[in-house]
Amino acid sequence: MKPETLFYIIIAILVISFVIDQLLDYLNAKHFNDPLPIELQDVFDEAEYKKSQRYKKERYKFGILTATISLIATLLFFFFDGFAFVDSFARSVSSNEIIIALVFFGIIMMAGDILSTPFSYYSTFVIEEKYGFNKTTRKTFFLDKLKGWLMGAIIGGILLGAIIWFYQSTGQHFWLYAWGIITVFTIFMNLFYARLIVPLFNKQTPLKEGSLRSEIEKYASKVGFTLDKIFVIDGSKRSTKANAYFSGFGSEKRVTLYDTLIKDLNEDEIVAVLAHEVGHYKRNHIIINLSAAIITTGFTLWLLSLFIGNPLLSEALNVSQPSFHIGLVAFGVLYSPISGITGLLMNYLSRKFEYQADNFAKHTYAAPPLISGLKKLSKNSLSNLTPHPLYVFAHYSHPTLLQRFRNLRK
Repeated sequence: MKPETLFYIIIAILVISFVIDQLLDYLNAKHFNDPLPIELQDVFDEAEYKKSQRYKKERYKFGILTATISLIATLLFFFFDGFAFVDSFARSVSSNEIIIALVFFGIIMMAGDILSTPFSYYSTFVIEEKYGFNKTTRKTFFLDKLKGWLMGAIIGGILLGAIIWFYQSTGQHFWLYAWGIITVFTIFMNLFYARLIVPLFNKQTPLKEGSLRSEIEKYASKVGFTLDKIFVIDGSKRSTKANAYFSGFGSEKRVTLYDTLIKDLNEDEIVAVLAHEVGHYKRNHIIINLSAAIITTGFTLWLLSLFIGNPLLSEALNVSQPSFHIGLVAFGVLYSPISGITGLLMNYLSRKFEYQADNFAKHTYAAPPLISGLKKLSKNSLSNLTPHPLYVFAHYSHPTLLQRFRNLRK
C-alpha cells in the first residue's frame, strides 16, 4: 500500500465518523418536540418542558458548531503536514526518543485544549448559565484547566515514557510490559481515585450523623454490605446537577453523594439511589467492567505491536523519520472503528447492568422512591425524555428514564 492511500483512508475514517455522529444527533434532535410518554408526564409541567426543549436544541446547535470546527481544524492539520512540523520541532529540542515523544504529544494536547477552551467557556458561562445550571466561577474554571494540564503531563508523561522505553528495550513484545503497567495503574486508580484525585478538584466530607446516615447504615446492614465510608462532595461548586457514585472495592469501597443530590431528593429517594449503587457492587459490575477494560487494553496494545514498527504509518503523515509517536497517531485513527464497536458493546453491557442494579434496589429496598428520585433528577437536569432509539443504542450507557420506569414497575 502506498503512503498516500493510507493517508486518504485515515481522512475517510475521520470524515465518516463525523457524518455518522451528525446523523445520529440529527435523528435525536427530530424527537425533541415529541409529546411526553404518559408515564413521564408528571416530570415536567408545560413551561418546564418547553424550557427543556429549548435547552436541548441550543446544546444540539452548539454541538454541530464545535464538532464542525474540530473536524476542519483536524483535517487542516493533516493536509498541511502539522504532524511533520511538530515532530521536527520536538527533534530540535532533544535527540532522545522519549523526550521527543513527550514534547510532541505535549504540544498536540496543549494546542487541542487551547482550541477547545473558548467553546468550553461558552458552554459553561453562557449556555449552562442561561438555564440555571452553572455555579462555576471563572477562577475555578481556569484552575481546573491548569490542574488538568499538570495531571496529564505527570501521569500521561510517566505512562507514555514507560511504554516507549519498553518498546525500545523489548521490541515487538513491548505490548506485554505496557499492558502490565497500564493494568497496575488502572487498578490503582480504581482503588484510590476518590482519595487521591478527587480532592484536587472537590472537597469531600464524611456524611454527618443524623437520620439520613442512619437510614443508609440500616439498609447496608440489611443487605449485608459493609459501608463505613459515605462522603458528600461539593458538586454545587460547579453545577446544580446532581449525582452519586460508587468507587473502589474491598476496604477502599466508598459511596459519594453530591450535595445537590441531598438537596434535591428526600431520604427515601437517596437511600433508593444508594441501593442502586450497592446493586452494582453486589452484582460484581465494578470488577466486570474493570476486567473488560483491562482485556480491551491488552487487545489494543497487541494490535498496536503488529503495526507500530511499519514505516508506512509515519510516511502516511509525511514524516520522513519513522517513530513510535507518529505511528501511534496514525494507528489511533485507524483503530477508531474497532474502538467504536467495542464502545457499542460496553454501552450495551452497561445498560444491562443498570437494569440489574435497579432490580436489586427494587427487591432490597423499594421501587417507588427510586422512580420518583430518577424523575426528579431528570427534571432538574432538563434531561431528554424522548431520545431516538438509535441514538440511545450508540451513545447511552444507561437505559432511558422511560425504560427504567417500565422495568421498575414490572
